[in-house]
Parts: sequence; C-alpha cells; structure tokens
Amino acid sequence: MTDFKNFEELDIRVGTVVDVKDFEKARKPAYQLWIDFGKLGIKKSSAQITTLYQKEELIGKQIIAVVNFSPRQIADFFSEVLVLGVYNQAGVVLLKPDRKVENGEKIG
Repeated sequence: MTDFKNFEELDIRVGTVVDVKDFEKARKPAYQLWIDFGKLGIKKSSAQITTLYQKEELIGKQIIAVVNFSPRQIADFFSEVLVLGVYNQAGVVLLKPDRKVENGEKIG
C-alpha cells in the first residue's frame, strides 16, 4: 500500500507526439518519441509500442506521461518522460484523454 502523498509527487501531463523514429539500438522493438508538453517544451521518450502502433498514426496523437522522473539512458538516447499505457496480451495500449486538451495540462 502507498499513500496519496506519493501520488501527488508524480507530475503526470498530457502531450502531443510531434515526431517518431525507429529505435534501432534498443534491445526490444521500440520507437523514439518527441512529445510537445506546451510550456514544458518538447521531451523525448523511448516506448515499446511497436506492436499496436505505426509511426505515422502516432504523429498528432495526445498521450499521457510522467514528466518528473530522472532521464534514463537507453543506448545513446536519453528518455526524459515515461509514456503511460496498459499492458495486455496484444501489447501496450497508450493512455490518452478522451477529448483534446492543451499540451502540458496536469493529470490529477
């Protein structure tokens, strides 16, 4: 069990994917994402979402990510945010708002 204070420490925000590239140096199939978080700027993420998503369909898609973890180096790439999704048998299904909202708005 945890407490609500731990949840409050997470900074979870909405962003829009603006660029996607294959991440050829990753051990498992992944994409490199560049995500616009409004006033927070564009942040990078490595995401193992290649099973259910094509690069072209990700451009312009709003996603939800944790933006206050320390950057994590994966090969020669620094992943700055953790994109959130649901794990199921088919792969990872991205979390997203059900209506368009401003980039950088906080989840709470």
